[in-house]
Amino acid sequence: MTGKPPAQDLDTLLGSIRACRLCAGEIPEPRPVVQAAPGAKVRIVGQAPGTRVHASGKPFTDPSGDRLRDWLGIDETVFYDPQQIAITPMGFCFPGLDEKGGDKPPPARCAKHWQADLSSQLQHVELTLLVGLYAQRHFLGNRAKPTLTQTVRAWRDYAPSIIPLPHPSWRNNSWLKKNPWFAEEVLPMLRRGMSKLVRQA
Repeated sequence: MTGKPPAQDLDTLLGSIRACRLCAGEIPEPRPVVQAAPGAKVRIVGQAPGTRVHASGKPFTDPSGDRLRDWLGIDETVFYDPQQIAITPMGFCFPGLDEKGGDKPPPARCAKHWQADLSSQLQHVELTLLVGLYAQRHFLGNRAKPTLTQTVRAWRDYAPSIIPLPHPSWRNNSWLKKNPWFAEEVLPMLRRGMSKLVRQA
């Protein structure tokens, strides 16, 4: 697939995303991972699937997902309910590994091709979580600060409709230790906001 229909409802759009092969030949294997439904009030925009998510075909089925759910104060039942939470990463497919063994950045064309259409269809979203630098730069544009740390620390500038977050990867343990204000200030606010927007079992 190299194009998309000009106007489509969310179900059709999601089908187009899952069938997308724009990066075929440039990434290991196109396998788009996305979750959304018309009624979702929370939207999570992360980076791109890692190897575990690529294998499972389900977003955040890895330690990063465990930490993110803890940050949000919700369980898997709520997290994986598309009627409550949309998960639309900057890259829908695993981009492959770099020379150091880390994940490559999400291909820029993916977000340029799909994110605006998703935004137009997800009309009930009240809170968008921008997880990581790529999502923050794309959605905030010149409102983003020079660094991720500065952007996350300035969360009040974007709240209540947008909250920037660091990536919940365990590789960020040192960042979390260096920035205790994140757990002290941001997480309590985030959990209060989530409790108002989602239905817990």
